[in-house]
Amino acid sequence: MKQLLMGLIVIIFAGCVVAQKKAMHQPDKDLLTTIDQNLSHAAAQYKILQQNLPAGKFPKTYFPVTKKYEFSNSGWWCSGFYPGTLLLLYQQTKDEALYTEAQRILEVLKKEQFNTTTHDLGFMMYCSFGNANLIQPSAAFKDILVTSAKSLSTRFSPVTGCIKSWDGKPNEYLVIIDNMMNLKLLFWATQVTGDSSFYRIAVTHANTTIKNHFRADNSSYHVINYNSQTGAIQQKRTAQGFADESAWARGQAWGLYGYTETYRETKDPKYLEQANKIASFILNHPNLPLDKIPYWDFSVGSNGNAPNIPNALRDVSAATIMASALLELSEYADKNLSVKYFKAAELILKNLSTEQYKATAGTNGGFLLKHSVGHFPAQTEIDVPLTYADYYFVEAMIRYKAMFK
Repeated sequence: MKQLLMGLIVIIFAGCVVAQKKAMHQPDKDLLTTIDQNLSHAAAQYKILQQNLPAGKFPKTYFPVTKKYEFSNSGWWCSGFYPGTLLLLYQQTKDEALYTEAQRILEVLKKEQFNTTTHDLGFMMYCSFGNANLIQPSAAFKDILVTSAKSLSTRFSPVTGCIKSWDGKPNEYLVIIDNMMNLKLLFWATQVTGDSSFYRIAVTHANTTIKNHFRADNSSYHVINYNSQTGAIQQKRTAQGFADESAWARGQAWGLYGYTETYRETKDPKYLEQANKIASFILNHPNLPLDKIPYWDFSVGSNGNAPNIPNALRDVSAATIMASALLELSEYADKNLSVKYFKAAELILKNLSTEQYKATAGTNGGFLLKHSVGHFPAQTEIDVPLTYADYYFVEAMIRYKAMFK
């Protein structure tokens, strides 16, 4: 009886905290109207994208100048975002055509549950099948997700304390900050199976990343190269950023989102602290534009500024990830930070909803947003729409709406 009473007190207290956080934020009614319009617009855009999608292929990007698409197979790390966006939009619009298309493409994707050559199974499988399972829970979806978690777990090394991101030379063990985004799949697997090994892998990876990926100013390196035999750090560098000592914008966003999510799943305060530190780096950075849509690299460190700031390309994909993460983080942070995070996310959503960043109806190949940067050093996916920019924009808009229900 005493334990039951204590449990009720905890639940009531938690509910009061959430209510207090919601009370701190007042909805922008115009933005709520805009969000509903954006979601309807996105549904129409994705039907255009569907019409231009070859059988068995997934959208990568579209080049507005040449009016040409780039597609991928199911093994590409972004393959889960297209079905994931369809499913998020279906939840909001109840448009059965979106759900039917999602079911079709999930059949193409499901073989990736056995893929042990990638660390991106969280992106690929949880953003897709995870959302499908939330809409219509099924044993089949659960089995696919658990198998995906098992496949991801094969890339973990107790020597390095990390999940390997990229396969390199025999003595290399390459880990990128993006990998924080794949831990949700492992947390989910422990919840549904009771197998704590998934959870242990996830928190070990998160702890190792805190220790080794971050600089004193709380910015993150992109790539850590560990020695696969000893676990020693061999190199700290970038792959998609301006320089090894610069702060690649999407990498900072991945870290922010990843540690916010890890705090949600564990309630361990060190992850909340880390998320707050990353948020502080991003939001207080002198190179963050006033509209909060970041340049593709914050360009800090010994190598100075990236070329052309303040005229460098923006990365809308980083902004969408930031907005979604900041909305959630505002529910966990103290009052002052909560307001700061909420207002920043709100401003990002408002600005992404303008013609400067959002495609007009029937354009952009069916993608929702313009002006993302995939891999600037390799000169691929430069100033184009990207599937993950759309996915996290839709997710952020849904999160904003949900805060005022």
